[in-house]
Amino acid sequence: MFMGFFSCFLKYNGKVRGRIFLWDLDETIIIFHSLLTGSYAQKFGKDPATVLNLGLQMEELIFELADTHLFFNDLEECDQVHVEDVASDDNGQDLSNYNFMADGFNGPSGGAASGTTTGVQGGVEWMRKLAFRYRRLKEIYNTYKGNVGGLLNPMKRELLLRLQSEIENVTDSWLSTALKSLLLIQSRGKCMNVLVTTTQLVPALAKVLLYGLGDVFPIENIYSATKIGKESCFERIVSRFGKKVTYVVIGDGRDEEFAAKQHNMPFWRISSHGDLVSLHQALELDFL
Repeated sequence: MFMGFFSCFLKYNGKVRGRIFLWDLDETIIIFHSLLTGSYAQKFGKDPATVLNLGLQMEELIFELADTHLFFNDLEECDQVHVEDVASDDNGQDLSNYNFMADGFNGPSGGAASGTTTGVQGGVEWMRKLAFRYRRLKEIYNTYKGNVGGLLNPMKRELLLRLQSEIENVTDSWLSTALKSLLLIQSRGKCMNVLVTTTQLVPALAKVLLYGLGDVFPIENIYSATKIGKESCFERIVSRFGKKVTYVVIGDGRDEEFAAKQHNMPFWRISSHGDLVSLHQALELDFL
């Protein structure tokens, strides 16, 4: 399967400083969205009710984590592409005893922009408080990236372990199979995994943590394409890492395939377990 890809890849594989793998998240590394839509059950002959139930429980955990620990109620309407996007508004104040609940930040809540923010939102002080939230978000992610259970109560921890196990079971070890390639790339000296997802940044971080991918993706390597699209995300990544590295795009959808084409990056399509297995083989054989 991958020999055709290899011949196309050779054009890009001259003397390079390294390789950056741009990954999609849903239906590429993890199975999530298709659990909710029923398309996974239909495609792979699984029981629709079981699959939907697992998806709904995982969705609830994702948004609970995002709301409770990652400021999603405040940040849903102030979504950023990258965690550092508002860092220039941060004055570096010590946040050890900072009370986020009482700082008067009127981040829109409940998904609708609140009228109370008019005239305040976008002001210097408001932007600083926004920047504080993203700094704290980064601290939380880095603290719990290898132990998301530390953010959950015992009952939710148990639920997460059960969901992880049952989703792996019903998806025939999809995540474990994807992880083999992610870890192989991570183990190489000059290679890097970068995540570009259409999920908003905060829920994306919650997903990454809950699916146990925090150690694979440093928060600096996670981009949300919700606002600007994947093509613009890829542009940002190229301007960050430069043109002397080789980029490989791995995903299941048209968005990332089109964006890869626009940037002359090879694209590896994931639509089945077999595609993940072939990807790992190509990496093992140093074709990628």
